[in-house]
Amino acid sequence: MTYLQLVNSVLRRLREDEVTTVNESDYSRLVGDFVNDALQLVENAADWSALRSTFSITTTPGTALYPLTDFGTRSRVLYVLNESKNLVVHQESLQRINENNLGNENAQGVTNYYALDGVDANGDAQIRFFMTPNSEDNISVYAIKRNETLVNDTDTTVIPTQPLIQFAFSYALRERGETGGQSASEQLIFAQEDLRNAVVYDANSNPEDLIWYS
Repeated sequence: MTYLQLVNSVLRRLREDEVTTVNESDYSRLVGDFVNDALQLVENAADWSALRSTFSITTTPGTALYPLTDFGTRSRVLYVLNESKNLVVHQESLQRINENNLGNENAQGVTNYYALDGVDANGDAQIRFFMTPNSEDNISVYAIKRNETLVNDTDTTVIPTQPLIQFAFSYALRERGETGGQSASEQLIFAQEDLRNAVVYDANSNPEDLIWYS
């Protein structure tokens, strides 16, 4: 569903007129904010199959720190592979990597470990390798990419839309009070049930590594 369709779906539940653009009125813009709030909540609720993405890095000899372009700060690394060397790059704490560099700073070799290390000027996470690469290698970072925000009417989301709509509706009810005798707390129960169902359905794609954050 598009951003506009999601907003109109919430407006209908509120017994409001549909709009032709999200920015048509102050209230439709408010509902748009609720949709994006719900989007973030549902994104964070599980490692959705549709959010799996691969970030590619080509290492430069002598450089240990690389930005994960468009990764943001809410995404999560699943695993890292050195495709050139056919090796798994294991996760390690940043503290341990820095300790290994003591007295041996920028020692170059085959990369065996990684850790996330702050953000760059664009607000994207950075990844640090140890040892510092000594060759041009193709590194694949497999991750859950969570930094969607709907802005334009035609923007779409890949996560399940039913719980998203239900949570946005509950936020709108909380702001308004109630509609048709339905309270925000009652609607929140329906939204949570829809989210649980969506997580169960998505688990069929990756039953071996499902993680759900309540």
